[in-house]
Amino acid sequence: MATTSIQRRSVVLAGLDAGFGVLSASRAHAAPTEAPPQAIRFAISLAGVGNPPRVGSGTLDVVQAHRYIEKEFEAQGTKVEWVFSKGAGPATNEALTTGQVDFGTQGALPALLGRAGGLDTRALIVSEARTNSYVGVRPDSPIRSVADLRGRRIAVHKGTAGHLSGLRILREYGIGEKDVRLLNLDTGSAVAAFLSGDLDAIFGGVNLLRLRNKKLLRIIFDTRKTPVATAPGIVLVRSAFAAQYPQTTRRVVKAYVKAARWASDDANREAVFRLWAEFGSTTVEDYREEYEGVPLRDQLSPVADPFVLARLRDSAEDSYRLRLVRRKVDTDSWPDRELLASVLQELKLADYWPTFDAAGKLLTPGREA
Repeated sequence: MATTSIQRRSVVLAGLDAGFGVLSASRAHAAPTEAPPQAIRFAISLAGVGNPPRVGSGTLDVVQAHRYIEKEFEAQGTKVEWVFSKGAGPATNEALTTGQVDFGTQGALPALLGRAGGLDTRALIVSEARTNSYVGVRPDSPIRSVADLRGRRIAVHKGTAGHLSGLRILREYGIGEKDVRLLNLDTGSAVAAFLSGDLDAIFGGVNLLRLRNKKLLRIIFDTRKTPVATAPGIVLVRSAFAAQYPQTTRRVVKAYVKAARWASDDANREAVFRLWAEFGSTTVEDYREEYEGVPLRDQLSPVADPFVLARLRDSAEDSYRLRLVRRKVDTDSWPDRELLASVLQELKLADYWPTFDAAGKLLTPGREA
């Protein structure tokens, strides 16, 4: 497994074009065997944890740690390069734009910024269906609710999934971007600024549970009861790569789905938590709390169900309304559902994962495989 990094300094906000006019990789299932490329380059929109770096959470960490893609292509000698970047989603857009990578994982906002910018890629898989977000304040803070954040100092990493999620949480309480003092900081800088007293509140994920357990923070909000405030992640492929290597693209999706099936099995729940906790400072106990009462297959489903499609539409509308993008983006045709449906059918997993309606209510419970 090879890993590398993307330089942050020349980030271009480019990204996901509709790009579904090319030959669908699902139809490549019956096509003559193609020669795969010498390397498959996969961009990860974070710096990673450990050495060599790992994704650290989600299905992609399982894919990487258990070498699902590497094993799929080892007979052909194709290498898999995992490309990490502190530049997050915007840096992944840069790498896709310049052809440095073939696949990438993105949050909804940077992917929308890219699609509006015209980069020709295709959305293949949902990588994070409904990741929780938290809002924390200092333990001695007079702030008791998100409603108290008006006029306060808050940080977001602009152009990332956390940016849009933070604004959506504020909106739930009638607070607009101009109603707070918003600072543009990446995750590490935001934590440092919060701990030094330069921020009144901080947005984050499971990492905030660790600060709370150290009595450095008090949680005032989380999205577990407000799933509409979340935003999904997406796995992308460059359309030019998918057109040149349709069978390779399909095999990458197939490897991902196999990993998602293993990680979604409740019998593997503790093994998944231990895997995620191998590097970094988030513990097994943190993950147990994060997913308490939630089957992992609800969170790790690769399927773009009505809930995911609604969140993508919301993200597109919010991005345009907030003038983060210059044109409206059609998200209904975004996911390549034909390819994923074909892979799910082949693996006999067509109805394995549950589906949820636009409000996050259960539609179909899924089945045991």
